[in-house]
Amino acid sequence: MIIADDAEDLFYLRTNDQVMQYVERPRPANVEEVVKMIHDTALQIERGELLMWGISLHSTAHMFGTIGFYRMSSAHFRAEIGYMLKPSHGSMGFMSEALSAVIDFGFDHMKMHSIEADINPANERSRNILKKHGFKKKAYFRENYYFEGIFLDSEIYGLLKSEWQNR
Repeated sequence: MIIADDAEDLFYLRTNDQVMQYVERPRPANVEEVVKMIHDTALQIERGELLMWGISLHSTAHMFGTIGFYRMSSAHFRAEIGYMLKPSHGSMGFMSEALSAVIDFGFDHMKMHSIEADINPANERSRNILKKHGFKKKAYFRENYYFEGIFLDSEIYGLLKSEWQNR
């Protein structure tokens, strides 16, 4: 779980142009906003609405990425997965390792039936890692998302528990 001590690392992630290039969410103005976001996230976790983890090395307390389940639906045994990583830690296998662990957790411990990912169609790296982990394209929605005065497209990928187990 991400805690207030992670606020500066999360602020970096949420304000970095490369990290946020395909993440259509408002950027925090300062670290204090991130501390509030962490507090709000903790409340959502308590209510069972989401789960979010920081990604770090055992040798350091500094977080260089996040991964989690959002839009969780226990009634339908599914959730949406989302993630981000500092550019300095890309192409090193960290996200692949985290993604595998979180998928395992979702299917084995949370008893999910499916996991979805909603990506910006221009985000080639996200598409590639999803496909590498067995996700299949389910849909392409044209201009279904509005952010900062622009209608954007979404590409939806999905993974079933049976597909993950039979890989």
